[in-house]
Amino acid sequence: MQPNRIPRPMKYALIMPALLWLTVHARAQQDPMFTNYMFNTLAVNPAYAGSADLIAVNVLHRSQWVNFEGAPVTQTLSVHSPLKRENISIGGSVINDSYGPVRQTGIYLDASYRIIFDNYKLAFGLKGGVNLFSADLVGLSPLVDGDLAFVQNVESKALPNFGFGALYYGPRWYVGFSAPRLLQNQLIQGELPKFADNVERQHAFLIAGTLIDVSNYVKFKPSILLKAVNGAPPGMDVTANFLLYDKLWLGAMYRLEDAAGLLVQYEINNRIKIGYSYDYILTDISRYSSGSHEVMLGFDFGVRHQGDRSPRHITRWF
Repeated sequence: MQPNRIPRPMKYALIMPALLWLTVHARAQQDPMFTNYMFNTLAVNPAYAGSADLIAVNVLHRSQWVNFEGAPVTQTLSVHSPLKRENISIGGSVINDSYGPVRQTGIYLDASYRIIFDNYKLAFGLKGGVNLFSADLVGLSPLVDGDLAFVQNVESKALPNFGFGALYYGPRWYVGFSAPRLLQNQLIQGELPKFADNVERQHAFLIAGTLIDVSNYVKFKPSILLKAVNGAPPGMDVTANFLLYDKLWLGAMYRLEDAAGLLVQYEINNRIKIGYSYDYILTDISRYSSGSHEVMLGFDFGVRHQGDRSPRHITRWF
């Protein structure tokens, strides 16, 4: 679960254990945690860089647990493109995340190498960068005045990290595995109680999807994301999208023991798309929040190496 701010003042009595619990579970979900993961794959797998065969830009905003004080708010910006040599691609992403007293900004570069087998491609990717972590501990209200845990903030602590990914895909399906962050950096240091979870957790993701013709005007795209986090229960997202007239995506999702939701995306033209998703919370948090919202905007620039003759849903459907 991602973190939340504990309402002032009395609920700060357990703020330090809660803060670390929130931090760890935020990493488990935020690393990354997007309903539109199937249209934002670079956040999960660096091998996705260059798969669009042009310059692809994606902007996403997520407001989780709306009306819940201190709930996570996340923004991402990703860009990727193949180089002149079609089998080498580069990309980059910025992820800004805030929850309660914690702020994180991750800046990462991606590089992938693709091996082309007729209509199929096997890509290997590397990710590297830094996460700027800060926590406003002084601004909290501890139960005991002068508690050493709250006398100093964590100011923009730089946490370097790196990871890898692999992706095998063709005109109608894809499957990929990735571990985008391998280092277990310590988050908060100083004269604090010793917390076993005071580290960035390692994550592993398995993603897969396919595109099935239902009729001349309707395509069906089921997809799945499996997540394993060191020291936490496994997670799973299952999504079913329908593409109508090669323009409008309509879908539904289920996140194991967490949420269910609806997705919509409209392709304004071959270069611009806009999407929205809503998550209905299935846990006890639903008593305090109206749900989670996600807005996405995508842009494609340039011309594919093989021109732009193929239908968009074939060459740019994931």
